[in-house]
Order: sequence, then C-alpha cells, then structure tokens
Amino acid sequence: PPLLAALAAAYRDAAPAAVDPDLDALRAAARADEDPLSSAAGLQTLTVLARDRVVDALADRFHPATRLAALAEAGVWDLRTLAEPQPNAVFAGRSDGCALVTVAGECEEAAAGRDGDGEGGAWCRIGADATLHERYDGVVADAEPVRIRAPSRHRLYGALRELCGDAVADEAVRLLDADIDADGHADTDADGDPLDRGGARVRTYVAGARRGALDRDLRRACEDAGLGSSATFTRIKRDLVEADLLGTESVSQPVGRPRQRLVARGALADASSPSGALAALRKTGL
Repeated sequence: PPLLAALAAAYRDAAPAAVDPDLDALRAAARADEDPLSSAAGLQTLTVLARDRVVDALADRFHPATRLAALAEAGVWDLRTLAEPQPNAVFAGRSDGCALVTVAGECEEAAAGRDGDGEGGAWCRIGADATLHERYDGVVADAEPVRIRAPSRHRLYGALRELCGDAVADEAVRLLDADIDADGHADTDADGDPLDRGGARVRTYVAGARRGALDRDLRRACEDAGLGSSATFTRIKRDLVEADLLGTESVSQPVGRPRQRLVARGALADASSPSGALAALRKTGL
C-alpha cells in the first residue's frame, strides 16, 4: 500500500489539474472545450499490478479512489489484480527492470538508487534485469482489470453540473473537501482519509438538498458518474428525512407527473457553511 500510494502521489504532483483538481480547476475545465483529463496525456503510461488488499487500502477511501479513477479514466494507468503474491515490488520497463525494496537505514549499494521514503525506510532499486518485462507478459495478460468504485473528480463534477447546475456541483465539491486542509491534505488522524464512499454519497446528496436539486436529476447524475445506484440514494434520502434534515416539494411539469425538489430542513438548512452542514450530519450519526 505505501508504494502504490507514493506512486499515485507522484502522478498527482505531476498533473494535479487532471488527477486531483480543486474547485477552480474543475470550473475551468468545465468551461473549456477540451477533455478535462488532457493535462495527464503526457504522463508515462503504466500497467500496475497489485493485490486486491493493496488496492483496497487506497480505494476504500474516497479521495485516494478518485485519484486512481482519474489515472484509469485518462488511460494513464491500466490497474490490474495481481493474483499471486510476489517476493518484492518490481518495476519492469521495456529495456530494463529492477526490484524495489525498503531498507531501514542507509545502505551503500542502494544509496544511488534511493527513490524516496517507504514505510520503514528508503525505497531502493536493487539489481538490473532487462528480462523482467518479458517475464511478466503472461502475468499481465492473465490479470483482471480493477474496477475503481468511485468516479474521478472531473467525472462527478461534470455529471452534477450537466444535470443539476453549477450551484449543486460546486456545493458537492465543497462538502466533499470539507476535511481537506489548505495544502490539500486530509484533516484526519493516522487512520487516513476521513471520507469513505458511503460518506461521499451522503455529502453529494446533501449538496443537492442545500441547493434545491430535483431528486430525479440528482440521482441520475450520481448514477451516470458511477457514485452509486438509485437504490443507494433511496436509502440515503430516507435516512435524511428520518433525521429531520430533508424534505421535498412538488414541482409541476409541462408534461407528465410533478417532480420532487429536495429541500434542506432543520440544522442542515440553518448551516451557513459546508463545515456547518457536516456538523449537522454528524450530530445525527450520518
């Protein structure tokens, strides 16, 4: 997990507007007539093989998962499941390759190959083996693609903006990022990113309620983005109604049945900021 996280962080630093865009970058990309992930086009492409537990260590948290999703959606990473454990991490290029290990202290042989900090020491490149690429061809061919169960930030913002409008899309990003500090890091303890996929779904639905989205449009946007199913949001709506944080009002249509507009109630309606909205949610255990 630390190596996969470090690798994702390196790509994030190389192309933040594509991999981990802030609200200003999301707005700019939405206004521009271009692929919002185009800034990742020049990055080195990789096939990344990892055990399920390694991927889950990142993808179970929403913000890291959106970065993995962005790399996959941009065609930069081909993330696949490694079926059998390997003795060491391996980098296999077309003309060279090496094993990657961590060392607790300095080692003379590895000092020149030091890549950064791993868990417990420096990442060190060991050996040089031009046959690694060929040796792993079969492993790659047999590996199953990993489905990241979260959308990239661009994908989610774009779906919300298209179906629900700028105000809902902006509010969703503000709520999703309410635990992120000014440097872009999660404001949390050693357990990691505070927001899981379930929490991200609740916050996105709350954003729609705070900005008066039509229930049907919000659900469709979230489904189109890959954030969750309609049944998931039915449960979220019920929980918010039972917590006295959400109501609905009928909106007549020129043709067909009236639509239901979401309306924030109680402490959620009284909250003057995203942090206040999160405080209202936390008081009810949502």
